[in-house]
Amino acid sequence: MLLRKHDIGSTILRITLGVTFFIHGMAKFQGGIDNTVGFFESLGLPGFSAYIVAFVELVGGLAMIVGFGTRVVAISFGVIMLVAIIKVKLAAGFMGNGQMAGYEFDLALLAISVYLALVNKSIFALDNVVFPINKEHSAKRGNK
Repeated sequence: MLLRKHDIGSTILRITLGVTFFIHGMAKFQGGIDNTVGFFESLGLPGFSAYIVAFVELVGGLAMIVGFGTRVVAISFGVIMLVAIIKVKLAAGFMGNGQMAGYEFDLALLAISVYLALVNKSIFALDNVVFPINKEHSAKRGNK
């Protein structure tokens, strides 16, 4: 298998995104999910959505690290980041307001998520074993 620079870059982004979300999901449970539920409710979001977000971050993070369901997980992460930016961070501005962090980090995670949702499978991903690409079909669609 010939490794191309963009394949290596996609893999680095996929693993980094997975680790980041896994740690954030784990922190929500370790810090007491009730705190996260209360925070979500203070934003006008349903409390149960904290469990969904924490679960997606934790399990999705692991899936992203090993490269399983990359596109679906990336889309889920993108939705989480969009809501976080709009409901929480936007008012603080790009770099924050001194009391709360800005949305620059969330925007970077959103961009990585969108990229991984759009690109073909990355190398060293379980997706390649579970869902192998038919090279003939892929060539017809314009994928390389």
